[in-house]
Amino acid sequence: MNVFIGIVIVLACVLGGFALEKGNLHALFQPVELLIILGAAIGAVIIGSPFKLLKEIAAALKGMLSPTHYDSRKFIEVLSLLYEIFNKMRKEGIIAIESHVEDPHKSEIFKKYPDVLKDHGTLNFICDSLKILLSIDIPPHEFDNLLEVDIEAAMDERKHPLHRVEKMADGLPGLGIVAAVLGVVLTMGKMNEPPEVLGHSVGAALVGTFLGVLLCYGIVGPMATLIEHQIKEEESYFHVIRIALVSYVSRSIPQIAIEFARRAIPESERPSFSEMEKIMKGKGK
Repeated sequence: MNVFIGIVIVLACVLGGFALEKGNLHALFQPVELLIILGAAIGAVIIGSPFKLLKEIAAALKGMLSPTHYDSRKFIEVLSLLYEIFNKMRKEGIIAIESHVEDPHKSEIFKKYPDVLKDHGTLNFICDSLKILLSIDIPPHEFDNLLEVDIEAAMDERKHPLHRVEKMADGLPGLGIVAAVLGVVLTMGKMNEPPEVLGHSVGAALVGTFLGVLLCYGIVGPMATLIEHQIKEEESYFHVIRIALVSYVSRSIPQIAIEFARRAIPESERPSFSEMEKIMKGKGK
């Protein structure tokens, strides 16, 4: 929703300002120029991207319109799940969670947390990390390094679509100039026409430069910024999970491990100590 609101504000301010200065809005309506700029930009992205990456770009743009909200509720749910798992490991031994992490969709613990269960990335990260603990006795610092590598690899993959969208934005002003040059070429073929016809043709040609710059800095560039923000939010979310897991492996009791993770949550979304304490007391019964 914010994307559409932002685009409306950008267009309203730019076109509204032009109209207030008695500009003719019809002169800015140049669909062929828009076709040249956007068509060439999309074509350039296709040339430089394998099919798998194109699918990731489409998914990133779709996710931009319906983003995952890493709010307090989402953090509370994943920390509650981890606390319940840690408690079970502490009371019954690590082997007690084997069936739960091997098939989380059949686990009575995981079924209590549907948002985690349907989040493929989070589910795999938690279960794969716990499977390591089931398989070997790994030192805490090595376990931490392992999780860091996992998160870094996942985030690097998330950034591939971002880089393509950024490159597309960077290329739009140049493609606007291409459209403008083509317009000038057409204008040169009308030198025998009256001045008003030539003026209209030159104005139409310059619209290409205008559209290229507007699309770059007013629409596509901000879209890339939004995708980058979403990646950073997701990375922060995974680091909170990492801190909880590493703290528990470092021999912290479940409550302390969860408190370490809670302190790593961005302050704007961080649940209060009392809120988490109340939840953990309920889970501990």
